[in-house]
Amino acid sequence: MRPGESVSVLEQPRPVVVGVDAPPVRGKRGKLVRRALVTADTAGILLAFALASSLVPHGSSDRVGNSLEWLFLVLSIPLWLVLFQLNGLYQNDEERADHSTVDELFRVVQATTLATWFVLMATVATNLFSPAVERLMVFWVLAVALIVAGRTIARAWSRRQPDYVQRVVLVGRGSVGQLLARKIRQHPEYGLDLLGFVDADPKEQRADIVGVELLGNLSELESIVRDRGADRVIVSFSNEPDANTLDVVRALRDEDVIVDVVPRLFDLMGPRSSVHVVEGLPLVCLPPARLSRVALGLKRALDLVGAGAMLLLSSPLFLFASLRIKLDSAGPVFFRQERIGRNGEPFTVLKFRTMKTGTDSEAHRAYVRSVASSEATLGEGKVYKLEREDAVTPFGRWLRKTSLDELPQLINVLRGEMSLVGPRPCIPYELENFALHHYDRFLVPQGITGLWQVAARGNSTFREALDMDVAYVHGWSMGLDLRILFRTPFALLRQRRSTA
Repeated sequence: MRPGESVSVLEQPRPVVVGVDAPPVRGKRGKLVRRALVTADTAGILLAFALASSLVPHGSSDRVGNSLEWLFLVLSIPLWLVLFQLNGLYQNDEERADHSTVDELFRVVQATTLATWFVLMATVATNLFSPAVERLMVFWVLAVALIVAGRTIARAWSRRQPDYVQRVVLVGRGSVGQLLARKIRQHPEYGLDLLGFVDADPKEQRADIVGVELLGNLSELESIVRDRGADRVIVSFSNEPDANTLDVVRALRDEDVIVDVVPRLFDLMGPRSSVHVVEGLPLVCLPPARLSRVALGLKRALDLVGAGAMLLLSSPLFLFASLRIKLDSAGPVFFRQERIGRNGEPFTVLKFRTMKTGTDSEAHRAYVRSVASSEATLGEGKVYKLEREDAVTPFGRWLRKTSLDELPQLINVLRGEMSLVGPRPCIPYELENFALHHYDRFLVPQGITGLWQVAARGNSTFREALDMDVAYVHGWSMGLDLRILFRTPFALLRQRRSTA
């Protein structure tokens, strides 16, 4: 590598800097995604009305009323877009690297409902025509579905465009900064092009981020951001005094860049952490890591309905997998193993058998011990599944690749031993590698899918996966469970593409 050359995981061609008067243009992602989303929303509204008109048509003598409805809908489009803007549906993509349509599903429903209600009230107030209630209900359902589908397509298209990429400078090449660099490089879907580090006293570089350039020291940050055309600066920990860091970051306000700050106690914070103010001083609230009886009851209700429906729908797959497993190798259909559940209670987990009978578990135990260190880096294979080609059956290999080997855990959910969403149920000997705070993961039922599965999958170390399980417990909400459930199929599809 030549001096001054940086390595980008996205391998995007970087503009050549002629001088400080001609830096790369910033803020392209926000404009790109906003335009795509506005187009998708408008198309979804119009298409929904067209379909609703076809499914619940006017009488043959009411063509004038139909034309008035179309005109009224087209004129109301700006109102729809304003309501969507007020609900925060156009600005999160530029600020949040991991934002998806699933994260805003409830706000889309809320904004669509409110806009439909405003249109109805406007028609009643003007008395120009009387919309049929049946058509309005069909329109509302179709509008929600088509807007969500359109936003998903718009984001997928935007992420393929060069303008979606944000150039990132990391302040601080300590342990946390290097961990963040690895996570950025492992997730190209975030659209973050890591330019390099800024640090006067950097820590020795980890093996899994070799090639990330050291751009300079903190005093040069402003000129580095300007010359490199950085869109985002992430401040992690460094040996610089906080006052110096504050002065330099405040100077970036004129550069129109997004600044992210890694909080000092980041590993204690979860999705439910909130910010409140005491006389202008912001405080981050860490809610207690416990679920009320009402919350546990709601979670159990979701588990019963979801697991029952999924078992019914997947019954043909159960039959097919059972026959294939019996034909593939001698042994039972189900693999049974003791796991640790809520409150540390042991239970027997069910999975489709993917390995030959009699396989020794000592190899996996040694593997877990080797990857459980806080300094462990990513190796080949998955976090929890040791690849053992000699022991895995041919059909078992396919089951593992698709994660369908975990389908029988729906029976565990119905029994009340597991939940659809929660920390991964661990094997008893894995407790040997737990830190004290990792035991918080047993405050909730263990799950088939969870936060680390959709956020990182095989791109995290053993210790990081445990930390994400604890973050899930600290930040639990019904909305979080639903978002994880909606994101799980997409995480599985990404996994299959990456291993294909």
